[in-house]
Amino acid sequence: MSIITNKPQTTRHRIIGILSDEDYQIVFSDTPGIIEDPGYKMQEVMNAFVNSTFEDADLMIFVTTVEENYDPEDPIFDRLRAIEAPLFLVINKTDKVESARVLELIQWWNERLDFKEIIPTAALHKANTDTLLEQILRYLPEGPVFYPKDQLTDRPERFFVSEIIREKVLELYHQEVPYSVEVIVQSFKETETKSGEPLVRIGAEIFVARQSQKAIIIGKGGSAIKRLGTVARKSLEKWLEQKVFLELHVKVKDNWRDDDRLLKHFGYQ
Repeated sequence: MSIITNKPQTTRHRIIGILSDEDYQIVFSDTPGIIEDPGYKMQEVMNAFVNSTFEDADLMIFVTTVEENYDPEDPIFDRLRAIEAPLFLVINKTDKVESARVLELIQWWNERLDFKEIIPTAALHKANTDTLLEQILRYLPEGPVFYPKDQLTDRPERFFVSEIIREKVLELYHQEVPYSVEVIVQSFKETETKSGEPLVRIGAEIFVARQSQKAIIIGKGGSAIKRLGTVARKSLEKWLEQKVFLELHVKVKDNWRDDDRLLKHFGYQ
C-alpha cells in the first residue's frame, strides 16, 4: 500500500495495513523514517507519526536491506533500545548477496541490539515471508478485533491515488522539487467510456512551495507534466484495474511545509 522510491522521506504519513484471517487480525503501521534534524513543521509532524508508533506498538519490526549501512553511533540504536515491545529485525533483499554476507550482517546487528527474532527475507520472491508472519503471530498478544475482517486499511481510496501521483513526482523530478510537492485529489468519479467500459475520471492538484517549482513541474510547453500524467495514469490503471482519465493542475502555496493550516488541510495533523 505504501509508495516506494529510492529517495529518502518517500513515506510521509502513518499508513495502516490490516491483515485478517479466521483467528487473527494484524494491524501493520508503516511510518516515515526518523528525521533527526527537522527543517520544516511537516517533518516535525512526520516524526510525531513515528513516535506514536513507538508508544503503542505491541511488536516492532525494524526493516533494513543488505544494501544499507548504518553508523554504529546512529541515534536509531538508542531509540530501538528503549522499546519495551518485542523487537524484530528483517534484513530484506538477501537474494542480491551471498549467504556469507547475510551472516555477517546478522552478527553485526546482533552485537548492537537485542532482537527477539532476526529474519532474512527476499520479499520480491516471497522468501521467508511466511516465516515472518508465523513469528509475528507467535509474539502478538491476544486482543479484540479492531476492524471489519474485509477492511484492508484505514485510508480512503483518494489517499492512495494522491500517493501514487506523488510517487511519480519523486521518480521523475530531481533535487528539492519532489520534496516540495503535495498532491490532493479533488474529484474521483466512476463513469463509462463511449463503448461502455468502466472509466474513472480523476482530477488532482499538485501543490508546490514556490513559483519556480511550478515551472519545473509543468516543463517547457507542458512536456514534463504531460509525461507525469502518462506514467501516473498507467500506475493508477494497474492499481484500480480499470481505465483512468487523469487531469492534473499545479498550484503554488508558499512555504506550505511550515503552514499549520495547510498541513492540516493536507492531512498532516
